[in-house]
Amino acid sequence: MAEEYVVPKVWTWDKDNGGAFANINRPTAGAQSEVELPRGKHPFQLYSLGTPNGVKVTIMFEELLAAGFAGAEYDAWLINIGKGDQFGSGFVALNPNSKIPALLDASGPEEFRVFESGAILVHLAEKFGVFLPTAVKERAECFSWLMWQMGSAPFIGGGFGHFYNYAPIKIEYAINRYAMETKRLFDVANNRLRESRFLAGDDYTIADIAAYTWLGNLYRKEAYGDAGDFLSVDEYESVGRWIGEIDARPAVRRGRLVNSQRGIAERHSAADFDVLDPALLNG
Repeated sequence: MAEEYVVPKVWTWDKDNGGAFANINRPTAGAQSEVELPRGKHPFQLYSLGTPNGVKVTIMFEELLAAGFAGAEYDAWLINIGKGDQFGSGFVALNPNSKIPALLDASGPEEFRVFESGAILVHLAEKFGVFLPTAVKERAECFSWLMWQMGSAPFIGGGFGHFYNYAPIKIEYAINRYAMETKRLFDVANNRLRESRFLAGDDYTIADIAAYTWLGNLYRKEAYGDAGDFLSVDEYESVGRWIGEIDARPAVRRGRLVNSQRGIAERHSAADFDVLDPALLNG
C-alpha cells in the first residue's frame, strides 16, 4: 500500500486490499450463490450472528419470552459472515443488503421479511405491545434514541472498530477521527443517563436494547482488543451504571449467548441453554 495515496479520477475495486474482510467485501449487491435457508417450527425465523446488531434481536426475543409472550418463540440460525453466508440466495431474499440480522415473520396467515435491526425491534415491540411507549411524547423520545443509535453504530463499528482493529495498516488520522466520535457518543449517552434511568425515560425500551449492545461491548472491554482502555471508557460512570443494570437482566444474558462462539451457535428452544456453564447465565 503506497505511503501517500493519490486519489484517482475514477475509483476501481482492489480485490486484494489486505483488509480483514477483503475476501467477502465487494462493490456489488445480490446473491453470489444458490443457498436455501433452513426453517424451524417456531413463528419467527431469525438468521443472524452474535454481533452487536444481531444480539439486539436475540435479547428482544428473550425479553419477550421472559415477559410471558409464548407467541415470541423463535429459531435462531447462524449466519457466518466470515464465510459469506449472507450472500446466499435465501438470505438475500430476506435482506437485499446482505447484513445480519434478518427475520422471517411466519406468525400470521402471510409470512413476510423484516430486515435491519432497528426495524426488527420496532416490529416486535409493536406486535407484542411492549418495550415501546404508547404515549406520544414518550414514544417520540424512544424513537429518537433508537434512531440515534442506528445512526451512530457505523461510526463505532465501521469507523473506529475497523481502523483501530481490522485495517491492514494503522492510519493516525482515521483512528483519531473515529475515536473522537466514539467518545463523543459515549458522552452523549453519559449526559442523558446522568439525568434519566434509561435512555427514553424511567422505563426500559428498545432504545436501551439497541444502544446497550454497542456501548456495552466497549465498556466491558470485549470489543476490538484493548479499545476500551484506549478510549478510557471507565470515565463514563452513568453509562457504566446503566450497562450494569441491563447486564443483570436474565433475558439479556441469554440473548447475548445466541449465535455466538461463547454461547450456542443456534437456538431452537429454551432447553438449548442447558448445555452452557451456569455462570454464563447467572452473571
